[in-house]
Amino acid sequence: MRISLAMRGWIAIVTLGLLAAVIYRPGLAGGYLFDDYPNIVDNPGVKPADASLSSLVRVAISSPSSEFKRPLSSLTFGANYLATGDDPYWMKVTNLVIHLLNGLVAFVLSRALLRRLASRAGATNSHRTDLSAAIVAGAWLLLPINLTGVLYVVQRMESLANLFVLTGLAGYVLTRERMQNRRTMRDLIAAVLWIIVPCCLGLMAKETAVMLPLYAFATDWIVFGLRSSFPTVETPTRDRRLHVVYIAILWLPMVAGLAWILPGLLRPSGWSTRDFTLGTRLLTEARVVLDYVGWTLIPTPGALSFYHDDIVVSQSLTSPWTTLPSILGIGVLIAAAWFTRRTFPSIALGLTWFLACHLLTGTILPLELVYEHRNYFASLGLVFALTPLLAQPAIFAKGRRWSPSLQRLGPVVMVLLIGLWAGMTGFTAAAWGTPLTLARELAARAPRSPRAQYELGRTYIIYAKYDASSPFFDKAYPPLETAAALPDAGILPEQALIFLNARMHRPIEKAWWDSMETKLRTRKVTVQDESALSSLVQCDHTQQCDLPADQLTRVFLAALSHPERSPRLVAVYGDFAWNALGDHELGARMLADAVQGKPGEPAYRITLIRMLVVLGRHDEARMQRDALAAMNVGGELSSDIADADKLLGD
Repeated sequence: MRISLAMRGWIAIVTLGLLAAVIYRPGLAGGYLFDDYPNIVDNPGVKPADASLSSLVRVAISSPSSEFKRPLSSLTFGANYLATGDDPYWMKVTNLVIHLLNGLVAFVLSRALLRRLASRAGATNSHRTDLSAAIVAGAWLLLPINLTGVLYVVQRMESLANLFVLTGLAGYVLTRERMQNRRTMRDLIAAVLWIIVPCCLGLMAKETAVMLPLYAFATDWIVFGLRSSFPTVETPTRDRRLHVVYIAILWLPMVAGLAWILPGLLRPSGWSTRDFTLGTRLLTEARVVLDYVGWTLIPTPGALSFYHDDIVVSQSLTSPWTTLPSILGIGVLIAAAWFTRRTFPSIALGLTWFLACHLLTGTILPLELVYEHRNYFASLGLVFALTPLLAQPAIFAKGRRWSPSLQRLGPVVMVLLIGLWAGMTGFTAAAWGTPLTLARELAARAPRSPRAQYELGRTYIIYAKYDASSPFFDKAYPPLETAAALPDAGILPEQALIFLNARMHRPIEKAWWDSMETKLRTRKVTVQDESALSSLVQCDHTQQCDLPADQLTRVFLAALSHPERSPRLVAVYGDFAWNALGDHELGARMLADAVQGKPGEPAYRITLIRMLVVLGRHDEARMQRDALAAMNVGGELSSDIADADKLLGD
């Protein structure tokens, strides 16, 4: 039986999808990692007791990752918990299903685009492009750089947001194709809705979905020329309605957004917890974005190391020396996208998608410098730019003739690349199979990463279960000491060493305290530093650790010596002052400062209310209780308000 050209595409994408599922299977058995803990493991908000409306509302607004709360992602975590508890296996299975769905939608999108481009290039049978579309989507499913979007549980936020992005983009392209043959208001409205509705839904998963209108504009500009084939197909006319649409849904919101965020970004306080400034971030991101190209297409274990806190921040165009060449390299990519938009439109569109994606996370926002999952959509752009010309060069190169030898070489190169990507992803997924194999692999990949070495030591502690006779116990010290000594390391390694010895009633070395104090006094206090101090305070408060109050006080004073102090750090110090030092006035004053610094955080007000009641300052406590009631969206804080009323006797 002869298989039709159209069916070959579906058979190919299903086959590659099954291959991706098989390759990822070993990694599903692994545990949680890094940001999984604050977002899922240690977050009671995503662990509802039932599926009642009030429980689901609490789940929806429980994410600590963003001010926008990412409610849709949190609800999926809550649904996983209701079905199977917090077992990471089923969390990862859900992630894999989302990834495979994204692959299918990417196939539909690529097929529509490649058929259009093939038709523009004069191909007589556009269905021949379906196999190329399947290779685009299937190869993207296998890319090693996208592994964290599957096996790193919390990055469901990224893959789920992009499910809506890809769906919206596919629907938009298919609608625009219909508009080439007719010009009805219904089609225009449908095209706009394919942008707006998925964008809004995607934003509830993660803010990266806000880029959908820009992706749609780039696609329309390169593939359709912002034109409609009306009144005749041979003489397409510029569709002014589309210009109005993009002014309304893209350019005006972009200007408004910049006006909203720029004042905060230009203030030094916006960068108080980062070891880089706006200027040095922009210089560094030029290197990072260019690195992403290599990591996507020619991945190596050393590049895809998950932890990238060992990156050197660019201080000038020549420090490090790769900064200026990287900026020029970005310029080359932009120029390539511009000059290939007519003769090699698949290259132009793919590069434009890649660059547009990194406009959000690779420019002015004070995010961490490097994360592999930021390429989840961007990597599709690179694969789209590369695959059609390798798989079927004679179809997509408009006005170009290719020699038979070149036409044969392209598919061979494509097969080799897919083999490389599948092998690398399979090797890495196997390492993700247990927390210990993963920690060892990542520490080996990034020997100068403080986080990688710290996580290896922490994993040994977990496996040892605080049992000195365990074969893992003594193995914890070397990686933690290595991490503490690495340049630009935070205080997490010292905190872990102190925590471990305190729990085991072993002597705590003074050098660890001195190292913490020096780091906190001479560098900006990071979010990880705040978490380390909070863990020590909690351990001391629960009497699991017997920590010297004078040493911990010195460490806190070093952290608080900077002019820009985060509300969280102030609140942690207030907790320490209240419980460990017994200085209730100082504790209440610190919590009041934390509330003032971040009035939208209910936890600070709840703690302050309890302190004020103990101090007999009931009027102030009632003011805080009323402010808490004003923040009670969907009944999330009702139980806390009821507790406050009991304390106040109201």
